[in-house]
Amino acid sequence: MAILGHLIARSLQLRKKFKLPVAAPETYQRHVLRHLLERGQYTAFGKHYGFGEILSKEIDFMTAFRERVPVNSYTEMHRDWWHRCMKGEENVTWPGKVKYFALSSGTSEAASKHIPVTHDMIRSIKQVGFKQLYSMANFKIRPVAFEKGILMLGGTTSLFEKGEYYEGDMSGISAKNMPRWMSSLLYKPGQKISKRHKWEDRIKLIVEKATQWDVGIICGVPAWVQIVLERVIKHYGVQNIHDIWPNLSVYIHGGVSIEPYRESFKTLWGNKPVTFIETYMASEGSFGFQAKPDAGIKLVLNTGIFFEFIPFNSDNFDEEGNLKQTPGTYTVSDVEEGVEYAVVISTCAGAWRYLIGDVVRFTNAREHEIAIVGRTKQFLSLCGEHMSIDNMNKAIETVSRKLNITIREFAVAGLKHGNLFAHQWYIGCDNEDVNEGLLKAMLDETLCELNDDYEVERTSALREIFVEVLPGSIFIDYLRARGKEGAMSKFPRVLKGRQLDDWKSYLAECDLIEVSRV
Repeated sequence: MAILGHLIARSLQLRKKFKLPVAAPETYQRHVLRHLLERGQYTAFGKHYGFGEILSKEIDFMTAFRERVPVNSYTEMHRDWWHRCMKGEENVTWPGKVKYFALSSGTSEAASKHIPVTHDMIRSIKQVGFKQLYSMANFKIRPVAFEKGILMLGGTTSLFEKGEYYEGDMSGISAKNMPRWMSSLLYKPGQKISKRHKWEDRIKLIVEKATQWDVGIICGVPAWVQIVLERVIKHYGVQNIHDIWPNLSVYIHGGVSIEPYRESFKTLWGNKPVTFIETYMASEGSFGFQAKPDAGIKLVLNTGIFFEFIPFNSDNFDEEGNLKQTPGTYTVSDVEEGVEYAVVISTCAGAWRYLIGDVVRFTNAREHEIAIVGRTKQFLSLCGEHMSIDNMNKAIETVSRKLNITIREFAVAGLKHGNLFAHQWYIGCDNEDVNEGLLKAMLDETLCELNDDYEVERTSALREIFVEVLPGSIFIDYLRARGKEGAMSKFPRVLKGRQLDDWKSYLAECDLIEVSRV
């Protein structure tokens, strides 16, 4: 493994010395869309929307595609097309049968979504992974990190057979299909442990084996990585994780913003520096990664994903985050920096003009770099405050740093307050000396600084905010109680409707708050 790691580190250094030719973003995306249309033209979806005719037209095929095919939500794609794939039908939205379905770990739905995963998509994910590996030459990472193990905290690789297909987390599907050399030499916790169905069983075995491994890179959703590292540190009675894994140098994270967790990770690392690298991966595919320090996520434009962007504003979306109409979309070469866009994708897994639910902002349009700022249905705008998840994350990070406290999780709900409105914050914090009044005031003040609309509404319709400090573990306990325990599950930042009612009932069962409070 040391020889392999040395070769990887050496190849990264050599690659840094050469500048490979790069095409314009539009060139890559036009090529990808043409390839997708050519592959999809003989499927049921392609025939229905006339892909063959789109390709044969003298007018621009990219324009024709966007005019003819509507933007689709998951409900529409599943209702009209993907349910047929689950019954074993071939050539529905992509050539051949669909062998795998990824169960989404989304926070807005009670039931999991089933997202098709084709062999072409698995190949695409591998290509993005290798591109990210090459990009690490841009970071100041000690070469020894590539000679050590890579701990991937994802879903189980033991997939569930459902007659015509297998289902599981996308991370588990990807791990099951990773290159054999990587699986046998670098991948931790290894296929034997990763096959365990129960997340808790996998954690216990990871803790038991921790001292037998030399981990250089760790990957996973922040909340669950934090739990695993804390368990290892506690089990062995050490000060920080570097007492166990002295060569741990890189943390590759995604799924949620790292900002609320950054301070707590400093305690876990100790004094040794760890390079944070953000990645953009979902059940629908792998879309990009942070390619250099202090930069946004760079979208990968040539691995089977065609991107479109819809301005996320009141003209296009209602107060619940539903698309009002089929609006005009922007391609990656047309977007503007600073504007929030909902992401639409067409993929080599048979997703066509699919509204994935993410909201992004381009931080560098020329380099097609983005920041993920929220979800179309995970924001609060009861009265025009337009509070995004990005606002929430930055406010929580600021407050935890200024008050020197550790906030493990949080969520926000909107509610009626007399004839006006209020926000209810649920904050997971285990510090014993938390001053709720000071926390509330500082949170409110920070949000006013971050969001002009919020500041205006706090003087009018948004009359009050409430803060409830809860044990940090209660958020994870809630996920566990609802069958959503696991490395890819995330607690929702915004609680609405039935999900809010369920959360309030759970807290009442635990005797933590009164149901009448909200």
